[in-house]
Amino acid sequence: MNPAQHSRQPRRGGLAPWRAAAALALAACLAACAQVPAGAGGSAAATDLRWLNTVTYGADQATLGDLRRLGRKGFLDQQLTLPLADPPELAAAIAALPNLQADAAAQIQAARDARQRIDALPDDDSKQQARQALNAQGREIEADAARRHLLRALYSPAQLREQMTWFWMNHFNVYSGKGQVRLLLADYEERAIRPHALGRFRDLLMANVTAPAMLVYLDNAQSSANRINENYARELMELHTMGVAGGPSGSRYTQQDVQELARVLTGVGVNLRGTPPPRLPPARAGLYRSEGLFEFNPARHDFGAKTLLGQRIEPAGFDEVARAVSILAREPATARFISVKLAAYFIADNPPPALVERMAQTFTRTDGDIAAVLRTLFLAPELDRQLAAPMRKFKDPMVYVVSSMRLAYEGRPVTNLRPVMNWLNQLGEPLYGHVAPDGYPSSESAWASSGQMVRRFEIARAIGSGPAGLFAGDGARPRGARFPMIGNKLYYDTIEATLGPATRAALAQAESQAEWNTMLLGSPEWMQR
Repeated sequence: MNPAQHSRQPRRGGLAPWRAAAALALAACLAACAQVPAGAGGSAAATDLRWLNTVTYGADQATLGDLRRLGRKGFLDQQLTLPLADPPELAAAIAALPNLQADAAAQIQAARDARQRIDALPDDDSKQQARQALNAQGREIEADAARRHLLRALYSPAQLREQMTWFWMNHFNVYSGKGQVRLLLADYEERAIRPHALGRFRDLLMANVTAPAMLVYLDNAQSSANRINENYARELMELHTMGVAGGPSGSRYTQQDVQELARVLTGVGVNLRGTPPPRLPPARAGLYRSEGLFEFNPARHDFGAKTLLGQRIEPAGFDEVARAVSILAREPATARFISVKLAAYFIADNPPPALVERMAQTFTRTDGDIAAVLRTLFLAPELDRQLAAPMRKFKDPMVYVVSSMRLAYEGRPVTNLRPVMNWLNQLGEPLYGHVAPDGYPSSESAWASSGQMVRRFEIARAIGSGPAGLFAGDGARPRGARFPMIGNKLYYDTIEATLGPATRAALAQAESQAEWNTMLLGSPEWMQR
């Protein structure tokens, strides 16, 4: 049965049906986007749905079936142990992305060769056109990295890994518009972030310390013994590990600690020019390290002894970096800072202190095992209480768009992701587009303005009204009836019971499938996990 027909009830007068329904849904969302109206389901089934919407980007029939078959603990164990490799169909879609065939070193080499050819051109007009083409190519490389990220968010069965990849890409944020970061992004996500998203925090941290994208973005590539740059050292302590000095995580580092860490990081950089290894005296030659575009150059390193957070670090070249990373990863403040941030991302802007403390204890006990910390989080009794509360976690734009797509187009692979990327741009959260190193916020206050809600409603209407160009080039004639399957078994079994009276009234006024879809995706309940 069509859900618009299922929900239809007699109406009397008033605005035209579409305008009345739109006004009702939009007003409800603007007035109560952070609250579930009275009457929304608080049953065990509703709580299970919300738990699933937290562990994944959004429930679909497959994940709901797995949850019912395995139970929460079994489902979570499955999510934490699924292989890193993509399933065949998804892997094929990613392999077809033309600009991800070469690694970062090859992309940098190609750009370097192109610039040399441009410099040799005879006139300024030719040079300008060639530079514009090179810049356009860089944007397409970035766009294909975004497409890969979205394909996995939408279709990977390893939903928790993909959410954690998004989480860590914000935690260890780099901005595509700085320098040549755009050409380094795809490798950064694929090699530094995603493989370690559920592993040990120390390994993730070390992967970032040696990631060319991070070293270029936070200027450490220019740091040397005679010209120390403290930028990365400061962000490594404040944003990546312990939190603000003197802040709620209990961090107690000083400006002297920042300076000492900056000295440790001297010589940690990149080789983007393709130059041969430096000539070094025998005592230093064995300390040189290079992997891909990463380079540790002992000639640029400060070999004096350092003291970081009260612990002495003896001169040892790159081994000093490994020692410093271990010190930072094992600080109690780091355990608390990461635990708070994880809980705030998944369940509440102000998470329960007792839960955060248990997560931090797990972090410390397991030497930073991210999967173990997530088990503590997702199996906590506090989470059930939060999921049953009227104030639940508000979706940031990425979660909103991906969850809407997963519900709307379940089982039908999208062939054109440009509209999805445009929606994220419109909502102010384009992938790789946050300029500052703190990454996009996850708090409701950042995303619940009236302007944001209007744009979300417009996107809900674009999705709800048909294919929206998502299947261009797939060889099939777009069929408007294919999308409007939100009113499926998943909806009637679980989602319907979570809706409050205002949303039910708006759905009852819908005169078409498109209107009904828009009302649901624009409802206040759908704005929350």
